[in-house]
Parts: sequence; C-alpha cells; structure tokens
Amino acid sequence: MKAMVIKKTVDISKQKPLAFVDMPVPEPEQGQVLIKVSACGVCRTDLDEIEGRTPPPRYPVIPGHQVVGRITDCGKNVRKFKKGERVGVGWIFSSCGVCEYCISGKENLCDSFLATGRDVNGGYAEYMVAREDFVFRIPDCFSDIDAAPLLCAGSIGWRSLRFTGIENHKIIGLYGFGASGHIVIQIIRCLYPDTRIFVFTRSEKEQKFACELGASWAGRITDRPPVFLDAAIDTTPAWLPVVFALESLKKGGRLVINAIRKEPYDRDILVHIQYEKHLWLEKEIKSVANVTRGDITEFLQIASKISIKPEITTYLLSQANTAILDLKVGKKTGAKVLVPDH
Repeated sequence: MKAMVIKKTVDISKQKPLAFVDMPVPEPEQGQVLIKVSACGVCRTDLDEIEGRTPPPRYPVIPGHQVVGRITDCGKNVRKFKKGERVGVGWIFSSCGVCEYCISGKENLCDSFLATGRDVNGGYAEYMVAREDFVFRIPDCFSDIDAAPLLCAGSIGWRSLRFTGIENHKIIGLYGFGASGHIVIQIIRCLYPDTRIFVFTRSEKEQKFACELGASWAGRITDRPPVFLDAAIDTTPAWLPVVFALESLKKGGRLVINAIRKEPYDRDILVHIQYEKHLWLEKEIKSVANVTRGDITEFLQIASKISIKPEITTYLLSQANTAILDLKVGKKTGAKVLVPDH
C-alpha cells in the first residue's frame, strides 16, 4: 500500500516532512479491523507532531486521526462490525479501560492512552488497522469527505464547547477559526440560536468566512470585542490569544484552551498573565486534552441532526505535504481532507 510517513521532526518551511512510501498492508490482530481508507482529515496536531510540539511520536509513523473508510477484514473475536461497513477512527486509538480515569469516563486522561497517527500508524495511507471498540459508525447523511473532520475537529470542538458551560442568550468568543472553529460556530448557531458569537483571527479571509457562517462580529486577535464575553475557546498554537481572551472575559467567565501545545513565546512580544488583570474576579482557564469515545459518538449523533456542513479542500494522499503547508500558513479556510490517489 501507499502511505505518507513522518521519519523525524522537521521544520516544514525548510523541507517536506512526509515521505511517500510503499508498505505492506497491515493485518488485523485479535479484536482489530482492517479499514480501506477513503478520506483522512488533516489536523493541526499532525503539524505539531511533525514540528516536535507533541509528546514524541513513534518514528517512523503514519500520521492521520480523522479517518473514514470501509472494513475489508476482521481479526479474531471481532463481534461489533463486519466486512463492508463504513466506519471512522479518531484521535483515541485505545486506553487501558481499568484505571481510575477510564472507569470514571475520563479515558482521554489515561496514562496508557494511545493516539492514532502518533503512537500507532494512522490514516495517511491506503489501509490502517484499528481496535473495534474504538471504531465508530458514520451516519448515512455524511459523505466520507464531509465526515472526516467531524472525527477530531468537530468532536474536540464539541468537548470544548461543553466545557465553556455556554447557554443561550450568552456571548462567546472563538479565538482562531480553522477546521474546529468553523464547525463549532455551526453547532452554536443551531443549539444556541440567540447566542452572540465573536470571532478573533489574524486572517481577514477567515474573518469574512466567520461572518458568512453567522458570527455577530469578527476581528483580529488583539482587537477588543464590542462587549465582554461570557466564555471563549482558543484553538490557536500561540500564547498571545490567551492574554487577550482573558482580558475580554466578563467576571466569572471561562476560557477553554483547545490546543495540544502552545508554541514558545514570540521574543518580540512580552506575554504576561497578571493575576489582578486576567484571572481575578473568578475568571477561569480550562484546558482540553484529547477526546473520549463518548465525545465522538455524541457529536456524530448531534451533527447528523443539525446538518453540520464542513467547508473542505481536498488533496490527494500524495499531496499531503502541500496540505500540511497550506494548514500552517492558513492558505485555505475550513478543513483539509486527503483522498486516495486512485
């Protein structure tokens, strides 16, 4: 099979990070299914893996954790699925199932958590294997391409939105407006129709896109919103939005940070969180780490009921390096999805 592989940490502005290689088709072990990949979303976490901002991947590794395809083979003792079924795989490849986090519904925090496309091979390939207990049926209303971003950008966005505690008639800010942000705004518009949404992004193209999707206002990261925010979600890789989001929160407001890592401070920008200015008066910061199976299952059901429609640019599998670079520089709005070369 053909696959795109990360062999080492690289600066993608200086060299192509992914090698297009031939590999044997993996064989499903006990409890696993073999999936022929029809679509795989490109996530900022893939970029973080390549540039060294995540826990170290298992090099060489096939990235990709927003995978949609059909089961072509089943290992021993697979009972939930059969050949031909259309399924998806997300960031959570597996967890131990017996630790205090797993038994309390927080498997995303399990010490034995394995991430698809980082700790095990993922979906930037023609085939991949996955454990049947961590595979999801895809609602019929979504095409393969439309479903792919829902498995991470949508699901982690849903987890982040829940963590804000937002209610109808409130005001929420979205800092950054990539794949996750453009799905989250659609969720808010449907579930909380009287909530005002303010979007903060450095890209004028994304500001315009946000308003087309229903934002009440859009501006730059450093702009002050028209009124204070009840809650905010930050999906950017930078530190600066954290400071400006905290300054824009109401008393008792909450900032949810949806990012696996933050890039180092920009030497030209002094970023200081001051207690009395940014956190006093019962403001909160909450981070989001990974997703649970429940997040993905719940979000796929919600997305199918409210007709989420991702904005997608497709690339051939062999063009994954271009897709990653476009993601880094913000060349395209919405989500990016890889499809097979043939």
